[in-house]
Amino acid sequence: MVRWLLPDFSLVLVAVTLFYALVLYQAPTQLFRDSDAGWHIRNGEQILATGKVPQVDPWSFSKPGEEWFAWEWGADVAMGWAHQRAGLRGVVLLYLGLIALTSWLWARLQWVYGGSFGLAALFAAPLLTTVQLHWLARPHVFGWVCLLLALNCVERARYPWLLPLAVVWANVHGSFILLPALLVCYGFEDRRCWLWTVAVSAATLLNPYGWRVHAHIWTYLRNNELLDRVAEFQTFNFHTEGAAQVMLALMIVMAGAVCAVQAGRWPHALWMLGLVVLGLRSARGLPVLALAGLPMANAVLSMALAPRWPVQFAYFARLRDWDRQVHGMALAALLAAVFGLAALGSPAEFPTTQFPVAALAHVPPAARLLAPDSYGGYLIYQGRQVYFDGRSDYYGAEFMKEYVKLVEVRPGYRQILAKYGFTHALLPVRYSLVEALTAQGWRERYRDEVSVVLERNF
Repeated sequence: MVRWLLPDFSLVLVAVTLFYALVLYQAPTQLFRDSDAGWHIRNGEQILATGKVPQVDPWSFSKPGEEWFAWEWGADVAMGWAHQRAGLRGVVLLYLGLIALTSWLWARLQWVYGGSFGLAALFAAPLLTTVQLHWLARPHVFGWVCLLLALNCVERARYPWLLPLAVVWANVHGSFILLPALLVCYGFEDRRCWLWTVAVSAATLLNPYGWRVHAHIWTYLRNNELLDRVAEFQTFNFHTEGAAQVMLALMIVMAGAVCAVQAGRWPHALWMLGLVVLGLRSARGLPVLALAGLPMANAVLSMALAPRWPVQFAYFARLRDWDRQVHGMALAALLAAVFGLAALGSPAEFPTTQFPVAALAHVPPAARLLAPDSYGGYLIYQGRQVYFDGRSDYYGAEFMKEYVKLVEVRPGYRQILAKYGFTHALLPVRYSLVEALTAQGWRERYRDEVSVVLERNF
């Protein structure tokens, strides 16, 4: 009975994660601080309604009907289904479940690699701080779950399980390219991994777009002219609040890579070095580094430190022995009920301090609306056609350069205004474009502390 009631380390971490997400992070609103959640939900609902994955864009009046790769369609369907059942609260519940699952899998992965209980407990804080940078209602969280499952399978040499995982991963998020990269790292120790690299790569072709989605993602990730203008692909600002723990996670994985080289664990060394490069190049790579690098670092750092602190690590070993004897599944059911009811009982919405929730009511439904990309997904969620949204791979570098010229009121912006025939503008209050349009005679229809609605003076 004690085994069923007392929680192990992984369950404790899940409880801490959910408390952090709901109480401190305020997940019911913060999960939607990126408006892309809006178009993911609507795309999922459209797929459920039609039974077809879209081939062309349905929402943009600036590039109507052009080819579009909805390469995260599987995650979109899950989001659309959750939204149909319980609105945005359903989407919150879905993502809280995925976030909790990542914490549980991360904790279990510590033991797969042979890490120590003490270091696992110490690493939990930088993990949560780093991962919450990208706690958003977007498909990459599905990718996190797939990545942790893949690490477990590869480390335990359960390669056949990678085939169905590769198929699922290729249909929920573009990070499936990490799976062949992981197998290549392990191929330096286990030659079977080279064959499995080919096999899982072939399995990822089982998606609605076939090989074309691979070509599309490859072209997108090599387009520096485009990615240089996408904020989440930029290097993380280590001067922001809370950055110390993010830096700590990075340093731990770097130290783990060095220790792995010294120990001759080349697959782990190569993987962790790759994660460090990814984390330094792109802010969105840091959560991946924390999830996929800290468990490996635990194992190799424990090997290096145990001879220096034998008493402490012997104590950690005894804690782990006790941890093996409990799992708290009865408590897990209670936790799921408590946190599930808390999520469903909390108001879930796009943040009113960030999106034009009140202002949109003052825009006619048929307006040809000039709005920034940060509003795009929210506008799609509200049933509006958009000029621009967060699908940078769809719009491309040339469109983005034109957009920047417009919103920054650079020479030639008037020609862009005329090109798209905007009838209304919905802009953040501090945009310099607001003053420029007002000077041209656009009338102000509404203003609050977040947004301004302008109407062209015909």
